[in-house]
Amino acid sequence: MSSSFYRVSTANMYDATLRNLSARQKSLVDLQENLTAGKRVVRPSDDPVAAAQAERALTRISRIQTEQRALDVQRNAIAQAESTLGDAVGLVQEIRQLVVAAGGGALKPEDRKTYANQIQSLREQLTQVINRKDTNGVPLLGALGSALEPFTGPLLSNPDYLFAGLPGQAASGGTSIPTTVDGHAALMFDPQRDGVYYASLGALPSGRTLTTSGITPVDPSQVTGHKYAIVFSAVGPGATPGTSTATYTIQDLTLGTASAPVVIPDFPNDKPLSIEISAAANPAVHLPGLSFTINAGAIKQADGSLVYSPANGDSITLQPSPSLMSSIDSAIRDIGGAANNNAAAQAVGQALANIDAGMERLHNMRGYAGELLNRADRITGDQDKRSIQLEADRSRAEDLDMVQGISDFQNASVGYEAALKSYAQVQRLSLFNFIN
Repeated sequence: MSSSFYRVSTANMYDATLRNLSARQKSLVDLQENLTAGKRVVRPSDDPVAAAQAERALTRISRIQTEQRALDVQRNAIAQAESTLGDAVGLVQEIRQLVVAAGGGALKPEDRKTYANQIQSLREQLTQVINRKDTNGVPLLGALGSALEPFTGPLLSNPDYLFAGLPGQAASGGTSIPTTVDGHAALMFDPQRDGVYYASLGALPSGRTLTTSGITPVDPSQVTGHKYAIVFSAVGPGATPGTSTATYTIQDLTLGTASAPVVIPDFPNDKPLSIEISAAANPAVHLPGLSFTINAGAIKQADGSLVYSPANGDSITLQPSPSLMSSIDSAIRDIGGAANNNAAAQAVGQALANIDAGMERLHNMRGYAGELLNRADRITGDQDKRSIQLEADRSRAEDLDMVQGISDFQNASVGYEAALKSYAQVQRLSLFNFIN
């Protein structure tokens, strides 16, 4: 039986021990660096896959922060637009209250002129409000793009108010909302959408009553936007004693055409006359898509005679109102110029109907602006959740488990200390030291 002997030189033993010490020292330094940085991956070479995952998460977090900053700017603009619409609603409500007050039967023409002047002042304030800009000089009610002054007027042309821009509302995105609100939809009237008309009377002497109800759109798709006039003729005693008869025609002033005459036979002189102008009342002669009622009566004089309403030549002009401001201007003109209670009642009735239609548009757009703000809050909530998720992904990829890191560092420290002690012992294991 033979035995094999291996000779291990002292120098070789020293080299091996030094290599192990260097490796342990490097491991200890790396663990210490990880602990102080709080990261498992300090440099990409530590774990290329994890470093790529962390970098991707950081890039997405940075993009979310950029989108959130832009969203904050958009939210502020819409908040200002919503506040602007609120201010406009407040002014229109004040105007409406003055219009109602101007309809008082005990008022004199001078009193109504005072109310008209007050309404004029509020309308001027309304014009300033609807042209309000944000801090960047962009109109808050600029729709899809407009001039710096979106609403211009009153003008001498027809229509008297214009929206200097492109109507419409920009769509919201998954991470953004518009920066402006559609002012055209809020303040301008469209015949096929709103069907807002203003009815004015011809000259009517005192002692007679002739008014109309508000113009109601029954089928907006049929509304033409043309200007009309209703003219009465052949007014006189009816075939039956105590009755009257009248004839009216509807003229399309835009096309220059007139309808067939419509006869109202034998209506009582001692009762108010109500004439319904609609497709339901008269399918052959009516205003396309519109409906309203003419209210007239006969006034008994001191001598017992009757003053008929309507009378020959009486006319009612119906003109589409292009905007809320146009309706207010018409109210200012007709209330301030009303010579009697009948004219004032007509002006007030028309103004209230059209102002209410305009208020509905303002409320609708203000509600839409509020929904945009709610959408911005929802987007912010979603972005916060995404940021938390991405931060968790980044942490899992590169952050250090501190408990595990401390444990590994302590183990490496103990191992390094043991290696140093063993190396000290190995240094004394020399043949020369033994001989000595």
